[in-house]
Amino acid sequence: MRETITQVGRTYLRWALTDGVGPLTFSRLLIQFGDAETLLGVGAGVLQAVKGIGPEKAERIARGPAPDEIEREIDAAAAAGVRIIARADPDYPEGLRRLPDAPIVLYVKGELRPTDALAIAVVGSRRCTIYGSEQARRFGELLAGAGFTVVSGLARGIDAFAHHGAVAAGGRSIAVMGRGLDEVYPPENAALAAKLLEAGAWVSELPMRAAVRAENFPGRNRIIAGLALGTLVVEAAARSGALITARLAAEYNREVFAVPGRLQDPMSAGTNALIRDSAAKLVTCLEDILDELGDVGARLRPAAARPADTAGAGLPTGPGPARPPGAAAAAPPGGGAPHAPGPGGSGPRPVPVLSVSEQRVYDLLGYEPVLADVVLRAADLPPGEVLAAITGLELKGLVRRLLGNLIARRGLA
Repeated sequence: MRETITQVGRTYLRWALTDGVGPLTFSRLLIQFGDAETLLGVGAGVLQAVKGIGPEKAERIARGPAPDEIEREIDAAAAAGVRIIARADPDYPEGLRRLPDAPIVLYVKGELRPTDALAIAVVGSRRCTIYGSEQARRFGELLAGAGFTVVSGLARGIDAFAHHGAVAAGGRSIAVMGRGLDEVYPPENAALAAKLLEAGAWVSELPMRAAVRAENFPGRNRIIAGLALGTLVVEAAARSGALITARLAAEYNREVFAVPGRLQDPMSAGTNALIRDSAAKLVTCLEDILDELGDVGARLRPAAARPADTAGAGLPTGPGPARPPGAAAAAPPGGGAPHAPGPGGSGPRPVPVLSVSEQRVYDLLGYEPVLADVVLRAADLPPGEVLAAITGLELKGLVRRLLGNLIARRGLA
């Protein structure tokens, strides 16, 4: 079992808990005095020479936190299964280390991996529409399926749907919190947060018991942008925290993407403005993102192509509600799931794993097209869940959308 904090981490934690020392001030101190250990011996009079530090602030910095505060913080982290990683530790994320305002320490519950450097952030409105939730989940699945780690803020709305999509695809996802890691916020996302720990992590720069405050979120947004190669904005109003994340991503020389929204929908005013002002690349599919990532995108294309390989593959079956007009039976005569031969006739392709809602929607469909509205009514599920299920089935190559709001199963050929 790895230790809660390294010895050098203790020194960095001392500075992170010091009143008056934020990430930028700490960076200036390091430039002036060399390293975090040397800083411990610098008096208030000398500290005043650093830009932005006056006499009163210098006294607070030289005094530091209460003697037992550091140990209490380490004990709280250990009790919650949280590691404290310092900027000088080797497993501190490289994407953050390069930021001018990199967190002094990072609290991590779960596991960070070197492969998390291949990350895309997905952000957007908390009060999203059905369209926004569908696109967030869709891109969460697409990105995770291609091998990206999906980074978001675990907030209501777009963030949560992006995390759900990544989990559904069996991929990795990182939730950056705007509070300490002793509790999950918002509480209704606790189950999702727990699921993320199976293949991902929670991250925060705030002390363990730090409460939710509005001023925490701009800092949280910079960590989201800093962890990722690019930020995808899905549905944001004209004044949205997601636009702050997009601006920070651009300042950090990372890519910015945006999903276009309906022209007269105020929930899409921010994303459409990003595209109009050439501040973001218009994105409608995974390939649009890969195209902007150069060699990285080119290397990930083989993985991104895998879901298409299963188009028309083994079709799952199972009991379900009555089918709408035109629907076919869930399985061929004799029962069982039909299989299409693999490439070169080498054998059957694997049957995709479906969620409960995907299975229900699939059972409603036949090979003859039906209106999506009919499926929405017949599924007896929330509309957003049905639309997300349709998108998931489409990504798995099991259904196709047609003009006129029609949908049908894919054929076996």
